[in-house]
Amino acid sequence: MRSAPTILHLDMDAFYASAEQAAKPSLRGKAVVVGGLGPRGVVATASYEARKFGVHSAMPMGQARRLAPHAAYLVPRFRLYREVSEQVMGLLRELSPLVEPLSLDEAFVDLETVEAAWDEASAEAVGVRLRADIRRVTGLTGSVGLAASKMLAKIASEEAKPDGLVLIRPGTERALLGPKSVRILPGVGPATGDHLRRAGILTVAEIAEAGEDELVRLLGKSHGGHLYAMALAHDNRPVVAERDSKSVSVEDTYDVDIHDRVRVRAEVRRLADRCVERLRAADRSGRTVVLKVRRYDFSTLTRSETLRGPTDDPGVVREAAARLLESVDTTGGVRLLGVGVSGLADFTQEDLFAQAAAAEEDRGALDAVEEGEPVEAVAEVVAEPVERRWMAGHDVRHAEFGPGWVQGSGLGRVTVRFETPYATGPGRVRTFLVDDPLLEPAEPLPLVDPGG
Repeated sequence: MRSAPTILHLDMDAFYASAEQAAKPSLRGKAVVVGGLGPRGVVATASYEARKFGVHSAMPMGQARRLAPHAAYLVPRFRLYREVSEQVMGLLRELSPLVEPLSLDEAFVDLETVEAAWDEASAEAVGVRLRADIRRVTGLTGSVGLAASKMLAKIASEEAKPDGLVLIRPGTERALLGPKSVRILPGVGPATGDHLRRAGILTVAEIAEAGEDELVRLLGKSHGGHLYAMALAHDNRPVVAERDSKSVSVEDTYDVDIHDRVRVRAEVRRLADRCVERLRAADRSGRTVVLKVRRYDFSTLTRSETLRGPTDDPGVVREAAARLLESVDTTGGVRLLGVGVSGLADFTQEDLFAQAAAAEEDRGALDAVEEGEPVEAVAEVVAEPVERRWMAGHDVRHAEFGPGWVQGSGLGRVTVRFETPYATGPGRVRTFLVDDPLLEPAEPLPLVDPGG
């Protein structure tokens, strides 16, 4: 354990929902829920206003709607969230080269390495300045925890929420942890918590009192020993900078099971293209293509194919994913599809174009259905134009009215609220036909006015 609180943990407050409120003046101060909006969707983030009704992350969206029927329900805009996350991580790297991102909105920072902080006063000053910089650059708020270990810094940031700073002074850790629920410790989920409760252990102090031998007997050597050390506030884990991603993947869950084999193939091709977009955005390539299929009965199958070398070519990934799909029976219906690439590298083997061509020759007509339908007929079905889908919360631009966002759509119409992040109040609402030629999807606007 360190002698000064020089490990910082930052956790952005209700990140996705807060970003949506900052982008949409009409939603500021109101209940906002971000996640999948279909019958099988789950809550990704709920604003603090929505949490007052009992809505929380990972909750089924149907339950959230029953608890907060008047909240705004929006589809995530991951492009915006990634852009804001990059701004925040950039501010953290200005403090120290040792930044360990845990997600888009959460990270540890080691302030001791470059002597950015050396005692309580200097650490607190860094935290105060960081919170101000985040608000200035992104328009959002983040909560900061400072402590002598990663575990305690994360607990401190949770105590600081929302929009606060908590510093745990070295030497006070045991007194602070003792009366708290065992669930506050890392690795204690519902199952472990129930197991400890049945043994009469409800608080962190009671874990310490039980002793390591009793914890090992209850939970096993590894988990029991680790939990006992945490209860004593012993945590010497270092901050590890930029954990290297081992894979890139995308997946979609469908509101209604897909039974049409042609549609399944089209979805796999689309997912493969999205996966390659993420791969290229990370300046990586990959050698192993992975297909994930969750069927109507919740059984999940994964298939993989290792290429001769790493690639970031969408054609190669599409063809590999299509070959993998041929080995999966989707007759009963598909509720989830995913395509991933693993075995990542920093370079691409250019001659893999030939691999895709050779595979196509070996397989014959790849896109022909199993019953022998001609390739031309399948291509015609896949290429058939479909009605444009306007997702709630997504950005649009109208040739006459300018930028706005989708409030809702249905029955051939789409409702748009025309406002920007820099507006002082709610914008006007207008309704259009879904195929209005003057209405187009748009890129997210910055949350803070670039012009100042």
